[in-house]
Amino acid sequence: MDRTDRASRVIAAPPATVYGALLDRESLEAWLPPDGMRGRVEWWDPRPGGGFRMVLTYLDPSDSPGKTSDATDVVDVGIAELVPAERVVQRAVFEADDPSFAGTMTMTWHLAAVGDGTEVTVTATDVPPGIDQADHETGIASSLANLASYLEGTD
Repeated sequence: MDRTDRASRVIAAPPATVYGALLDRESLEAWLPPDGMRGRVEWWDPRPGGGFRMVLTYLDPSDSPGKTSDATDVVDVGIAELVPAERVVQRAVFEADDPSFAGTMTMTWHLAAVGDGTEVTVTATDVPPGIDQADHETGIASSLANLASYLEGTD
C-alpha cells in the first residue's frame, strides 16, 4: 500500500479559520462528507493521541456499496499530529470485512497562506487498494469544495 492520492484547493479564509474547521465536530459533520453522503461523528477527542469515529452514509447506495455495510462507511480516525494553522495528520482505519479495505491510511491536511486565503492540500498515503484512486481523489476534492462553501458562506 504505497499509493498516494492528493487534492488541493484555495479557500478564501485564513489558515487559523480552516484549521479550526478541521477540529470542530459540528463543522466536520457539515463539510467532510463528500457529495452523495452525510456524516455523523460518534465519538470525538480532538487532540494528538485522540481522534474520532465517523459514520458516512450513502444517500443512494445502489451505485456505491459501502465498505462497512451496503449503505455506510465507518472510519476510526486517530489524530497523529496537530500543528496549529499549518497541519493536521490523521490515521484512518475503515471498519470492513473486505481485506482490500484493511490497513491504516494516513491523511495529511497541509495549510499554507496564499494571498487572502489558504491553500489546503490533502495527501492520503498507504491508501487501501480497495479504494479506487479516481473516486478517492474526487471525494477529497468534493470535501474540499464543501469546506470552501462552509467557510466562505456560499452554496
